[in-house]
Amino acid sequence: MYGLEEMLKKERDRLLKISRIIDSRLTNAPDGFLKITTSRNKPQFTHCAYNKKDIYIKKNDANLAHRLAQKTYDTNVKRLVDKRLKQLDRLAEEYKDNEIDDIFQQLHPIRKSIVEAVETPWDQRIREWKSIPYNGKEFAENVPVIYTKKGERVRSKTEKILADFFYDNGIEYKYECPLTLKGIGTIYPDFTFLRKRDGKEVYWEHDGRMDDPAYAEKAIQKINSYMLNGIFPGDNLVLSFESTKTVLSDKIIHVLVKQYGLKSELPKRNDPGNK
Repeated sequence: MYGLEEMLKKERDRLLKISRIIDSRLTNAPDGFLKITTSRNKPQFTHCAYNKKDIYIKKNDANLAHRLAQKTYDTNVKRLVDKRLKQLDRLAEEYKDNEIDDIFQQLHPIRKSIVEAVETPWDQRIREWKSIPYNGKEFAENVPVIYTKKGERVRSKTEKILADFFYDNGIEYKYECPLTLKGIGTIYPDFTFLRKRDGKEVYWEHDGRMDDPAYAEKAIQKINSYMLNGIFPGDNLVLSFESTKTVLSDKIIHVLVKQYGLKSELPKRNDPGNK
């Protein structure tokens, strides 16, 4: 399962954070444990200390009951967290996202040619996806002529920045590949990607004139159409925005690419303009 490595790391980080909180609490926890009984439908608390006589907890010492109850809860959580951390450490040490694919990739070319992989290797999947022909949206005569490093014509300087970023980082994409949405018909997302971790197509829409009311209204309608067709921001719809005073930064592109899993690892950007 692609992406499981990252999920395991995030879960381990979450459990380590919980473990630190629990350890801090238990450091100052009182000895013994809390026994709870009822009398006339009212709770009664008893402090049970090991090798000592049980002591009834009076109302004016209710804080002790709370601390003892907290200790029992924290102890149970710690026991579970410690167990899960050990399991995660073992699994994370052995598991690799590409382990099945790697077995095929490490075969001799002749053996590869006569073996049927149990899963289509990612490089083959992406080649097949890229090889599907499509007709993009036509350019009107008044649209500026702008070309990317890849040699594709795009409609704006920001689209060139985006396309060049993807090209420089080895992120395969389709520019303005048609997509049919119920209720709206055919649209042309700015960029379409095939995401490795789940095999989903991911669409990137850049809305560059959000301070223009008419433009913003159309952008909202398009976003709503995506959602009505099961394509959601945060899952497989990337949205970026600009206005006259606010431009799209390289840093934001970097964050969005990583957040949406378009490329798991990206080189750190040292451009002073990104700080």
